[in-house]
This record gives sequence, C-alpha cells and structure tokens, in this order.
Amino acid sequence: MSALIWLLTGLPLGAGAVLGVTGTRCNRPAPVLGTAVALVTLGVACAAAVARPAASAPLFAGMRAGLAVDGLTAVMVVTVAAVTTAVLAFAAGEFARDENRGRFFGLMLLFAGSMLVTVTATTLPLLLMAWEAMGATSWALIGYWWRQPERAYAADVAFLTTRTADLGLYLAAGAALAGGVGSLRLDLLPQAASPWLHLITAGVVVAALGKSAQLPFSFWLSRAMRGPSPVSALLHSATMVAAGAYLLLRLHPLLAVTSWAGPLVAWTGALTALALGLVAVAQRDLKQLFAASTAAQIGFMVLAAGSGGVAAGTTQLVAHAATKSGLFVAAGAWLTALGTKQLPALRGAARRHRLVGAAFTVCALTLAGLPPLSLWAAKDEVLAAARGESTGLYAVGLAAAAVAAVYSIKALWYVTRPLPDDPDSGYDTERHGTRNIARTTPAPLLALTFAAAVLGVLALPGPASWLKRLVGSPGEPSPQPWEPGLSAGVALAAAALAWWGATHPAPVPRSVVRWTQGWLYLERAAQAVVVRPVMGLARALAVFDDRVVDGAVRQAARGGLAAARLAGRVDDGGIDAAVSAVAAGARGLGRWARRPQTGLLHQYYAQAAVGFAVLVLIILLVR
Repeated sequence: MSALIWLLTGLPLGAGAVLGVTGTRCNRPAPVLGTAVALVTLGVACAAAVARPAASAPLFAGMRAGLAVDGLTAVMVVTVAAVTTAVLAFAAGEFARDENRGRFFGLMLLFAGSMLVTVTATTLPLLLMAWEAMGATSWALIGYWWRQPERAYAADVAFLTTRTADLGLYLAAGAALAGGVGSLRLDLLPQAASPWLHLITAGVVVAALGKSAQLPFSFWLSRAMRGPSPVSALLHSATMVAAGAYLLLRLHPLLAVTSWAGPLVAWTGALTALALGLVAVAQRDLKQLFAASTAAQIGFMVLAAGSGGVAAGTTQLVAHAATKSGLFVAAGAWLTALGTKQLPALRGAARRHRLVGAAFTVCALTLAGLPPLSLWAAKDEVLAAARGESTGLYAVGLAAAAVAAVYSIKALWYVTRPLPDDPDSGYDTERHGTRNIARTTPAPLLALTFAAAVLGVLALPGPASWLKRLVGSPGEPSPQPWEPGLSAGVALAAAALAWWGATHPAPVPRSVVRWTQGWLYLERAAQAVVVRPVMGLARALAVFDDRVVDGAVRQAARGGLAAARLAGRVDDGGIDAAVSAVAAGARGLGRWARRPQTGLLHQYYAQAAVGFAVLVLIILLVR
C-alpha cells in the first residue's frame, strides 16, 4: 500500500526532473509526455484517495519523513492532480516549438509534485523540503521568459516575499524541538510546551499567510502575473497560493490551542477578502483583476480556518480551484489569440470566441457567488463558520462576498459588450496575437467550467455532512435557512449594481483609484519598512567593515610591518653588528696568536725567556 503514495509523489517529481534536464531536446514530445504523466498522476491520486496509503522513511535521528493520505488530504490530492492535468492539457497549445517546452513542462510537473508532497507530508522536515521546492519552482516558472528583465524582477519579488514569510516554518521547527516535539510530527505540534507553543503557532501563521498572499504579503501575487498564463492558472488555483490556506486548515488544532491565533487568522482572511476585492474592482488588466480576486477568495479559506470551518474552507478551496483555473485558461486563450489582457481592449471577446466566452461567463458568475453555482454554496458554509465566531466577522465576510460579485461582473461586462467598430486596434498590446483559439483549449476549459458549476453539491446537506466527517470536523455549524437567501440577495444586488455601474460609472477620487489600482501600495510599504532599512543596514555594515574592521586589519598589518622593519634595523645595526664585531675581534686575535707560531725552536726559547723575564719583573714590582 505504501508504494501507492510513493508513486503519487515520485511520478511527477521524477518525470518533471527528466523533462527539465532534457529541455529543448524533448521539445516535440514534451507537451504529450507532460500531460500523460499528469493524467496518470490523477489516476493514482484517485486510487490513493480511496485506499488512504501511508509511508515513512528514516530522515534524521529521532525523525522520519512521513507521507499519508487522510480525509482532507484525499480531497486535496485529487484537486491538485485534476487541475494540473487540465492546465497542462491547455498549455500544450500555448508554446511555440522554438521555446523550451521540455523545461516548462518539467518545471510544471516538479511544481505539482512538490504540492502533492506538501499536502501529504505528516512531518515538518518533509513539509519544509516540499515547501521550499514549491517556492523555487514557482520562481523559475514566473520568470520562465527570463530574458525579459521585468519578468525576472517579478519572479525575484514573488520569491523573496514568500521566502521571507517561509522563515516562519524554520522558527516553528526550532520551537517545536525546544518545546519537546522531537519527532516534528504535525499532529503532535499542539502538544508542545509553552511558551514554545506560541512560537510554533506564530511561525506557521506567518508562513501560511505569506504563501497565500494574505495581508500584508498580497502584493507578490500581482508580480506573479508576469508568468505564462498556464503558470497563473495552476499557481493561483489549487497549488502554491492555496498551500497556505491548506496548512491552516490542516493545523487548525494548533490554532485552537492558543487564544489568539484563531481570531487573528480569521480577521486577516476577512479583511483580505474585502480589501483585495476592492483592489480587484479597480483593475483594468484582466489577469491583475484575477490575481487580486485570488487573494480575496483565499481570504475566505483563511477565514474558515480561523473560525474552525475546516470542511467549509475545503469546499471553498475545491470550488475556487476549478473556477479560477477555468478563468485563467480563458484569459490565457484570449491573450494568445488577441495579444492583450487589457479589459477595454477585450470588449466583445466573448462574442468573437463564443466557446471561450460561454465558459468564461459560467466561471465569472460562479466567482460572483451567484446561486446556484458552487462558490455561492461554499461561501455560505464559510460565513456560517464565521457567524459562529463573531457577528463582525460574518458582516465583513458578507461585504466581501458582495465585492466579489462586483469585480466578477465587471470583467464579464467588458468581454460581453458588442464588438467595437475596429476591435483590432486594441489588440496585440502584450504580444502579437494568433487570432485563433488553440485546439488544446476547449476540452480542459469545458471540464473546469463544469466542475466550477457543480462542485457546490459539496455544500448540500447530505454531501456537506459526509465532507465534515471526512475531514474530521463533524460538529461544524451549517448555514441557517435564511443565510443562503441573504447571501444570494446580496450577491444578486451587487451584481446588478455592478452591471448598471459599468455603463454609468460613479465618480471616484483619483487618489482612491490610484491606491487600489496600486494594490494598496503594499509593495511600496514593504520597500519602505523592510527593503530600504535592510539595504541601508547592509550598506552601513559594509562601510563599517571597510573603514573599521578592514581598516583595523590594515592598520594592524601596517604596524606589524613597521615593527618588522624596526626589528630588522635593530637586528642589522645592533645584534648583527655586535656579533660581527666579536667575530672580527676573534679573527684579529687569531691572527695575532698565529704570528708567534713559526715552528722555529730557538724562537720559542726566546719567547719563553722574554716571558719569564716579564714575570720576574712583575713579581719584583708587586713586592
């Protein structure tokens, strides 16, 4: 049985590594091979969801690398594999043959494989490894067209922002070890001793909020839109951005054992859903609108996690994954065909390409939360959990749902307008369009659209009860009979107002428009609060190193050289001179001592006589 879970994670990782390494040498078969591997992975995921396999292997002393499929994981692995298959099938027709398709499809499989390891990991070390791999591959995918500097810079911003938040998981791991959780098993983290328990929780919350682009980290998602459309469709639906929400849902027991974590997470999710929804309303770029709406929709999942609505958050995650990936596929198809993603230039796009337009319409109405589509039912589950915690949370969540209807209808209004007299004049702002929809687009788009429409059945009383038992939270609150009616009325009213307001725009202060179009200036704030101080500190430390530390080293070296020169002079002029003088004296004495040594016997007698005479004279004088 354990072989099934190793196959589930190893197949996309291994195939992705092979495709990525072969690169352009595998350009022609890469799309077919990548899609086939994703399809097989989907089959394995379905089998794993039924069989619930588990496996582990030794990793470090006292720690194991554990993988398991339980109720929540079963939903996630099927969702991730299904969306990956659909997106790769769409991507097969999105890249020209002269591009490095082997690298692209390899990175996409590695990315999906890392997400599958993330959702099945039962120990923190393995989760950290997959978390890091997912971040690295997302950086490579966002900057896939790395020869364009703005895309490479966008990838760097996204990577560094999420990487900064990811440090929270390292904090959590260290605190868990200090708190007595030596095995680092995720289910044992709530048993850590205080105060380490609070550090673990804080680290997990920061990492999850950063990965899911919640306030104040949301701006990196705007930068991520520089990547290819299939990357956006996968990254913004069921994988990286959803990973943080999934982690909070998975570790809800950890949030529950602290008094502050649940409310903090819930309010962060609710405020993100509202604030980033307003950002989405202000956007004139279709992909930027969807990026802001992704952060807002993930906010509902985070709200559910903080409110104890694990099943509600799961329903929202699954429904949003299908809906948002469908919308990104449609937007990507239009970008390829028309060469633009600017909303004013996309007037009539749904009429020009009717199949894509019909799918886009269904997904946009689903994103708006209109009944009876899936996100309407999913949001009611989330709002029911929020109402159980706080009336204020419920009110903010309901307001965010109304804003969701506004930005969804705004996008729909533009693309369903009659074609202008000269539509081609607004095209090709991003690249030269093909004016055709790729043959690989309809099948995955229709599949995603169908799923977006019908996944609301998970919120019906029977399936909802089954899902709550599946994810281990049978006591979650269900919506009261009046709640679906209220949310439907709010969504319909907001949608009607948005449709009317699109033709009769209300005056809005330009400062507010710039603020919301600029993503609340969150990136500027990060630059001012984090980047500039860090860079300033780095420059100051560099100056300190150059002038103080390095200066001290240089002065010490100069002092050493001066001392060496002085010692050299003392040695040469004093010690060495004295030694030379002694040697010279010894040599002189030697020369004088050699002179009497002539070898003539009569001279030796004469010398002896002189010596005796001198001695006698000395004796006489002394006396």
